[in-house]
Amino acid sequence: METRELRYFVAVAEELHFGRAAQRLAMAQPPLSRAIQQLERRLGVVLLHRTARAVALTEAGSVLLREARTALDAVEAAERRTRRAAADRPGVVLATKAGASRELLSKLLHAYAAEPGAVAVEVMLCGPGEPESLLRTGRADVALLHRPYDTTAGFDTEDLHTEQQVVVLPKGHPLANRAHLSLAEVNAQTDLPLPRWPGRGGGHPDGPGPQIRDHTQLFQLIALGLACAVVPESLRDQLRDDHAVVPVPDAPAVTTVIAWPPHSRSKAVADLVRTATRL
Repeated sequence: METRELRYFVAVAEELHFGRAAQRLAMAQPPLSRAIQQLERRLGVVLLHRTARAVALTEAGSVLLREARTALDAVEAAERRTRRAAADRPGVVLATKAGASRELLSKLLHAYAAEPGAVAVEVMLCGPGEPESLLRTGRADVALLHRPYDTTAGFDTEDLHTEQQVVVLPKGHPLANRAHLSLAEVNAQTDLPLPRWPGRGGGHPDGPGPQIRDHTQLFQLIALGLACAVVPESLRDQLRDDHAVVPVPDAPAVTTVIAWPPHSRSKAVADLVRTATRL
Protein backbone atom coordinates (compact mmCIF):
# COMPACT_ATOMS: atom_id res chain seq x y z
CA MET A 1 0.00 0.00 0.00
CA GLU A 2 1.14 3.54 -0.73
CA THR A 3 0.91 6.38 1.77
CA ARG A 4 -1.18 8.28 -0.79
CA GLU A 5 -3.79 5.50 -0.76
CA LEU A 6 -3.80 5.42 3.04
CA ARG A 7 -4.37 9.19 3.19
CA TYR A 8 -7.26 8.84 0.75
CA PHE A 9 -8.82 6.03 2.77
CA VAL A 10 -8.42 7.82 6.13
CA ALA A 11 -10.15 10.91 4.71
CA VAL A 12 -13.12 8.87 3.45
CA ALA A 13 -13.29 6.78 6.63
CA GLU A 14 -13.31 9.85 8.87
CA GLU A 15 -15.76 11.86 6.77
CA LEU A 16 -17.94 8.85 5.75
CA HIS A 17 -18.78 10.90 2.68
CA PHE A 18 -16.85 10.81 -0.61
CA GLY A 19 -17.75 14.39 -1.52
CA ARG A 20 -16.50 15.86 1.76
CA ALA A 21 -13.39 13.65 1.69
CA ALA A 22 -12.58 14.79 -1.87
CA GLN A 23 -13.00 18.41 -0.82
CA ARG A 24 -10.73 17.84 2.19
CA LEU A 25 -8.09 16.28 -0.09
CA ALA A 26 -8.48 19.05 -2.70
CA MET A 27 -9.25 16.57 -5.47
CA ALA A 28 -12.18 15.47 -7.63
CA GLN A 29 -14.53 12.76 -6.32
CA PRO A 30 -14.31 10.21 -9.22
CA PRO A 31 -10.54 9.54 -8.90
CA LEU A 32 -10.95 9.26 -5.12
CA SER A 33 -13.68 6.62 -5.55
CA ARG A 34 -11.52 4.71 -8.05
CA ALA A 35 -8.53 4.78 -5.69
CA ILE A 36 -10.59 3.29 -2.83
CA GLN A 37 -12.00 0.59 -5.15
CA GLN A 38 -8.48 -0.26 -6.33
CA LEU A 39 -7.31 -0.53 -2.71
CA GLU A 40 -10.19 -2.90 -1.92
CA ARG A 41 -9.39 -5.08 -4.93
CA ARG A 42 -5.72 -5.29 -4.00
CA LEU A 43 -6.49 -6.23 -0.39
CA GLY A 44 -9.33 -8.55 -1.39
CA VAL A 45 -11.69 -7.09 1.23
CA VAL A 46 -14.61 -4.68 1.39
CA LEU A 47 -13.60 -1.61 3.39
CA LEU A 48 -16.75 0.48 3.03
CA HIS A 49 -20.45 -0.27 2.76
CA ARG A 50 -21.87 2.19 0.23
CA THR A 51 -25.53 3.04 -0.30
CA ALA A 52 -27.20 5.93 -2.05
CA ARG A 53 -27.65 7.62 1.33
CA ALA A 54 -24.65 6.68 3.45
CA VAL A 55 -21.13 5.28 3.70
CA ALA A 56 -20.17 3.02 6.62
CA LEU A 57 -17.00 1.22 7.65
CA THR A 58 -16.86 -2.57 7.59
CA GLU A 59 -14.97 -4.44 10.30
CA ALA A 60 -11.99 -4.65 7.93
CA GLY A 61 -12.32 -0.92 7.25
CA SER A 62 -12.22 -0.13 10.96
CA VAL A 63 -9.01 -2.15 11.33
CA LEU A 64 -7.39 -0.41 8.35
CA LEU A 65 -8.39 3.01 9.69
CA ARG A 66 -6.66 2.33 12.98
CA GLU A 67 -3.56 0.87 11.32
CA ALA A 68 -3.42 3.55 8.61
CA ARG A 69 -3.44 6.34 11.19
CA THR A 70 -0.51 4.69 12.98
CA ALA A 71 1.41 4.19 9.72
CA LEU A 72 0.84 7.78 8.54
CA ASP A 73 1.85 9.13 11.95
CA ALA A 74 5.10 7.13 11.69
CA VAL A 75 5.86 8.48 8.21
CA GLU A 76 5.11 12.04 9.31
CA ALA A 77 7.26 11.60 12.43
CA ALA A 78 10.19 10.30 10.38
CA GLU A 79 10.06 13.34 8.10
CA ARG A 80 9.92 15.84 10.97
CA ARG A 81 12.61 14.22 13.11
CA THR A 82 14.95 13.94 10.12
CA ARG A 83 14.60 17.65 9.35
CA ARG A 84 15.00 18.61 12.99
CA ALA A 85 18.18 16.50 13.27
CA ALA A 86 19.69 18.60 10.47
CA ALA A 87 18.90 21.92 12.16
CA ASP A 88 21.79 24.32 12.77
CA ARG A 89 20.83 24.83 16.42
CA PRO A 90 20.06 21.65 18.37
CA GLY A 91 17.11 21.66 20.71
CA VAL A 92 14.37 19.52 22.25
CA VAL A 93 10.63 19.96 21.82
CA LEU A 94 8.65 18.97 24.93
CA ALA A 95 4.85 18.69 24.74
CA THR A 96 2.54 18.82 27.75
CA LYS A 97 -1.05 19.70 28.58
CA ALA A 98 -1.51 23.34 29.47
CA GLY A 99 -1.99 23.67 33.22
CA ALA A 100 -1.00 20.09 34.01
CA SER A 101 2.11 19.17 36.06
CA ARG A 102 3.07 22.85 36.28
CA GLU A 103 5.29 22.52 39.34
CA LEU A 104 7.02 19.43 37.97
CA LEU A 105 7.58 21.09 34.58
CA SER A 106 9.07 24.19 36.17
CA LYS A 107 11.47 22.13 38.30
CA LEU A 108 12.42 19.97 35.31
CA LEU A 109 13.27 22.92 33.05
CA HIS A 110 15.27 24.63 35.79
CA ALA A 111 17.22 21.48 36.70
CA TYR A 112 17.92 20.52 33.09
CA ALA A 113 19.15 24.03 32.21
CA ALA A 114 21.84 23.59 34.88
CA GLU A 115 23.12 20.36 33.28
CA PRO A 116 26.40 20.49 31.28
CA GLY A 117 25.63 20.47 27.58
CA ALA A 118 21.96 21.37 28.05
CA VAL A 119 20.24 22.53 24.85
CA ALA A 120 17.26 24.83 24.37
CA VAL A 121 13.91 23.28 25.32
CA GLU A 122 10.86 24.42 23.37
CA VAL A 123 7.72 23.79 25.45
CA MET A 124 4.49 23.16 23.54
CA LEU A 125 1.48 23.74 25.80
CA CYS A 126 -1.58 22.11 24.29
CA GLY A 127 -5.00 20.64 24.95
CA PRO A 128 -5.95 17.21 26.32
CA GLY A 129 -4.84 14.35 24.07
CA GLU A 130 -2.58 16.57 21.97
CA PRO A 131 0.82 15.84 23.63
CA GLU A 132 0.48 12.15 22.76
CA SER A 133 -0.39 13.02 19.15
CA LEU A 134 2.49 15.50 18.85
CA LEU A 135 4.93 12.86 20.07
CA ARG A 136 3.60 10.21 17.68
CA THR A 137 3.77 12.52 14.67
CA GLY A 138 7.27 13.81 15.42
CA ARG A 139 6.25 17.37 16.28
CA ALA A 140 7.64 16.73 19.78
CA ASP A 141 10.73 14.81 20.92
CA VAL A 142 9.47 14.10 24.43
CA ALA A 143 6.19 14.58 26.31
CA LEU A 144 4.66 14.61 29.76
CA LEU A 145 1.66 12.27 29.57
CA HIS A 146 -0.92 11.26 32.14
CA ARG A 147 -2.18 7.71 32.47
CA PRO A 148 -4.95 6.56 32.22
CA TYR A 149 -6.06 9.57 30.14
CA ASP A 150 -3.17 9.34 27.65
CA THR A 151 -2.10 6.18 25.85
CA THR A 152 1.59 5.37 26.25
CA ALA A 153 1.62 2.27 24.01
CA GLY A 154 4.54 2.41 21.59
CA PHE A 155 6.59 4.82 23.74
CA ASP A 156 9.37 4.33 26.24
CA THR A 157 8.33 5.88 29.55
CA GLU A 158 9.43 6.61 33.10
CA ASP A 159 6.87 7.17 35.85
CA LEU A 160 7.39 10.49 37.64
CA HIS A 161 4.45 11.08 39.98
CA THR A 162 1.16 9.44 40.98
CA GLU A 163 -1.76 11.30 42.55
CA GLN A 164 -5.39 10.79 43.45
CA GLN A 165 -8.34 12.54 41.85
CA VAL A 166 -10.93 14.97 43.19
CA VAL A 167 -14.25 16.29 41.93
CA VAL A 168 -14.53 20.04 41.40
CA LEU A 169 -17.96 21.46 42.26
CA PRO A 170 -19.41 24.97 42.40
CA LYS A 171 -19.08 26.48 45.86
CA GLY A 172 -22.27 26.06 47.85
CA HIS A 173 -23.38 22.88 46.08
CA PRO A 174 -25.13 20.41 48.45
CA LEU A 175 -22.32 17.87 48.01
CA ALA A 176 -19.49 20.35 48.55
CA ASN A 177 -19.23 19.63 52.28
CA ARG A 178 -18.97 15.85 51.93
CA ALA A 179 -15.75 14.21 53.15
CA HIS A 180 -15.58 12.17 49.94
CA LEU A 181 -17.73 11.05 47.00
CA SER A 182 -17.81 7.94 44.84
CA LEU A 183 -17.62 8.01 41.05
CA ALA A 184 -21.18 6.68 40.95
CA GLU A 185 -22.37 9.65 43.01
CA VAL A 186 -20.53 12.08 40.74
CA ASN A 187 -22.01 10.51 37.60
CA ALA A 188 -25.49 10.66 39.13
CA GLN A 189 -25.44 14.48 39.35
CA THR A 190 -27.73 15.34 36.43
CA ASP A 191 -27.67 19.02 37.40
CA LEU A 192 -23.86 19.05 37.02
CA PRO A 193 -22.99 16.90 33.98
CA LEU A 194 -19.41 15.84 33.33
CA PRO A 195 -17.69 17.68 30.47
CA ARG A 196 -17.08 16.23 27.01
CA TRP A 197 -13.47 16.56 25.82
CA PRO A 198 -12.62 16.32 22.11
CA GLY A 199 -11.44 12.98 20.74
CA ARG A 200 -8.53 12.32 18.43
CA GLY A 201 -10.48 13.48 15.37
CA GLY A 202 -11.37 16.76 17.08
CA GLY A 203 -15.07 15.96 17.56
CA HIS A 204 -16.82 15.62 20.91
CA PRO A 205 -18.57 12.41 22.01
CA ASP A 206 -22.33 12.43 22.52
CA GLY A 207 -23.63 13.22 25.98
CA PRO A 208 -25.38 15.79 28.14
CA GLY A 209 -22.27 17.60 29.37
CA PRO A 210 -20.85 20.78 27.86
CA GLN A 211 -18.21 20.60 25.14
CA ILE A 212 -14.82 21.55 26.62
CA ARG A 213 -11.43 22.33 25.07
CA ASP A 214 -9.35 23.64 27.98
CA HIS A 215 -9.32 23.84 31.78
CA THR A 216 -9.96 27.59 31.88
CA GLN A 217 -13.26 27.07 30.08
CA LEU A 218 -14.08 24.06 32.26
CA PHE A 219 -13.47 25.78 35.60
CA GLN A 220 -15.54 28.79 34.56
CA LEU A 221 -18.48 26.53 33.65
CA ILE A 222 -18.16 24.78 37.01
CA ALA A 223 -18.20 28.11 38.86
CA LEU A 224 -21.38 28.99 36.96
CA GLY A 225 -23.02 25.76 38.15
CA LEU A 226 -23.18 24.18 34.68
CA ALA A 227 -20.80 21.25 35.13
CA CYS A 228 -18.54 19.31 37.47
CA ALA A 229 -15.30 17.48 36.73
CA VAL A 230 -13.06 14.77 38.14
CA VAL A 231 -9.45 15.97 37.86
CA PRO A 232 -6.01 15.20 39.33
CA GLU A 233 -5.54 16.66 42.80
CA SER A 234 -2.63 18.87 41.65
CA LEU A 235 -5.07 21.07 39.71
CA ARG A 236 -6.32 22.48 43.03
CA ASP A 237 -3.90 25.40 42.68
CA GLN A 238 -5.77 26.60 39.57
CA LEU A 239 -9.12 26.85 41.34
CA ARG A 240 -10.78 30.00 42.63
CA ASP A 241 -12.82 30.80 45.71
CA ASP A 242 -16.04 29.92 43.86
CA HIS A 243 -14.99 26.25 43.56
CA ALA A 244 -15.23 23.38 46.03
CA VAL A 245 -13.14 20.19 45.98
CA VAL A 246 -14.12 16.75 47.29
CA PRO A 247 -11.87 13.62 47.12
CA VAL A 248 -13.08 10.71 44.95
CA PRO A 249 -11.23 7.68 46.41
CA ASP A 250 -12.46 5.14 43.82
CA ALA A 251 -11.43 7.26 40.81
CA PRO A 252 -8.33 5.83 39.09
CA ALA A 253 -5.05 7.35 40.23
CA VAL A 254 -3.31 9.55 37.65
CA THR A 255 0.35 8.90 36.92
CA THR A 256 2.47 11.54 35.21
CA VAL A 257 5.06 9.94 32.93
CA ILE A 258 7.78 11.28 30.68
CA ALA A 259 7.58 9.56 27.29
CA TRP A 260 9.78 9.44 24.20
CA PRO A 261 10.03 7.33 21.00
CA PRO A 262 11.79 4.02 21.69
CA HIS A 263 14.16 4.46 18.74
CA SER A 264 15.33 7.91 19.85
CA ARG A 265 19.11 8.27 20.06
CA SER A 266 19.08 11.93 21.08
CA LYS A 267 21.52 12.70 23.89
CA ALA A 268 19.43 15.77 24.79
CA VAL A 269 16.29 13.64 25.20
CA ALA A 270 18.24 11.12 27.31
CA ASP A 271 19.60 13.90 29.53
CA LEU A 272 16.13 15.44 29.93
CA VAL A 273 14.62 12.07 30.88
CA ARG A 274 17.47 11.43 33.33
CA THR A 275 16.88 14.82 34.96
CA ALA A 276 13.13 14.18 35.23
CA THR A 277 13.56 10.79 36.92
CA ARG A 278 16.08 12.27 39.35
CA LEU A 279 13.70 15.01 40.57
